[in-house]
Amino acid sequence: MDHKIEKDTLKGELVKGAATAQGHSGGKIPYPKHVWSPAGGWYSQPANWRANTAAVAAVIIGLSAIAFSISSDRETRSKFPEPGRFFPSRWWSRQIREHERGAAKETQ
Repeated sequence: MDHKIEKDTLKGELVKGAATAQGHSGGKIPYPKHVWSPAGGWYSQPANWRANTAAVAAVIIGLSAIAFSISSDRETRSKFPEPGRFFPSRWWSRQIREHERGAAKETQ
C-alpha cells in the first residue's frame, strides 16, 4: 500500500491509497494474526481497558503516596521558615510543626 501524498491530494481530492493532507494515512494495514505482543498487538482495544487503566492509576497513586510519606519522614531542616510566610512543607514536615509548636510555647 503506497502512502505517498500525490498532487491531487493537496488540492482536496482524495486518491485511493494516498495519504490525505489532514494527516490520515488510510485504513488499517494487514498484519499477521499469529504474532503475540505484551501490549496487545496491532490496533488493540481490549474490552476492559477502563478497569486496567484504573488499576494502574491506583498502583501509581499508592506508590507515590508511599514515596511521599518516606520522603516527608526523612526531611530535615537546618533553617526554619519565617513565621507567617507561605511554606508548603509546614503541612507535612514533622520537624517544622514541632519547631513552631515549641516557638509558640516559648512566646506564651
